[in-house]
Amino acid sequence: MTCWMLAILAPMAQASDERDPWEGFNRAIFAFNDVADTYVVRPVAVGYETITPEPVQLGVGNFFGNLKEVPNVFNSILQGKFGRAGKDTGRFFINTTLGVAGLFDVASHMGIPRTEGEDFGQTLAKWGVPNGPYLMLPVLGPRTLRDAAGMPIDWVTDPKTYVGHTRTSYEIKAIELLDTRAGLLSLEQDIGSDKYALYRDIYLQRREYLINDGEVEDSFGGDLDDFDDF
Repeated sequence: MTCWMLAILAPMAQASDERDPWEGFNRAIFAFNDVADTYVVRPVAVGYETITPEPVQLGVGNFFGNLKEVPNVFNSILQGKFGRAGKDTGRFFINTTLGVAGLFDVASHMGIPRTEGEDFGQTLAKWGVPNGPYLMLPVLGPRTLRDAAGMPIDWVTDPKTYVGHTRTSYEIKAIELLDTRAGLLSLEQDIGSDKYALYRDIYLQRREYLINDGEVEDSFGGDLDDFDDF
């Protein structure tokens, strides 16, 4: 408990990264999440991956991926991406019907691939809302303040929110978490001494990539333009 208090009460000014002014607090929450993952979530995910046939895992992933098309469409419309909204709407209806409630990704085989996805945090970014500080949430993991502000809208647009039976709702969310965590097992590797800093940088870079729809600014572009006259 003492270590937690020291981490939380650490002076904000001592943060090593200007994107992360609440680093002391964030590191404490990250430590809690890491312990929970190490001793609870990861072992269960390993067991799930071990005993569950690969076709079943694929079907579960497809099912949850299909549900995500609903917020994808909602946020694409808000961002003016009407072409993407149309494609994701088509994917949802095709996979919900021909794909048996989304268990099979028929749309991809019909030439309509799954997109990276959209959420309300990305929509806020497109509307000009700044990132705000980096924030680590218990259980939910990394966010920016802007992404955290968008979470209520993400919750409202998530079809799983409207499952009437409370126990069933929790079971569905637990299965989704388990499926997501199992999908990350193959990516684990030796990440060095500062896991927190690496995870923070990966998250922020990934969010920037999604917000810009995969268009990464070329830092050499401006210099190369000077050679156009030669």
